[in-house]
Amino acid sequence: MAKKSAGILLYRLKSSDIEILLVHPGGPFWAKRDPQAWSIPKGEYDAGEDAYSAALREFEEELGAPCPRAVPIDLGEIHYSSGKRLVAWAMAGDFDPHELRSNMFEMEWPPRSRRIQEFPEVDKAQWFAMAEARGKILPAQRPFLDRLAEQLRRGGHSAPR
Repeated sequence: MAKKSAGILLYRLKSSDIEILLVHPGGPFWAKRDPQAWSIPKGEYDAGEDAYSAALREFEEELGAPCPRAVPIDLGEIHYSSGKRLVAWAMAGDFDPHELRSNMFEMEWPPRSRRIQEFPEVDKAQWFAMAEARGKILPAQRPFLDRLAEQLRRGGHSAPR
């Protein structure tokens, strides 16, 4: 069965542009990757677990702060070529990237060294203008940016004050 993940795309309006908060995965595999390596805060959830609740939990685990409370915008689901599924909601809010306090994970590094090291799940968080976010985000997640822009164009949603 395909793995399922849930995430939150945090956005704000600045100078008449939409800004998107993206996170950069920690660990040695991603250390020197930048374009098309950033993501929305997200994580896996189990069958029977509420996806939206999992998205809020993962936001807090990856950033070290609760997700700002706002009316969620359902961005639907995407499918990775691996078969993994990701469902996401957009939330208007703010987060100071200097306040990032990600949870940690362990892995053997370097490979076959038998040495276990600890790395942050997220090593950076940053706000990007929509155009720049398109070049930073993982290509499979790009439809979430398009869906958010379309929802905001149609109205009924606002950025935080």
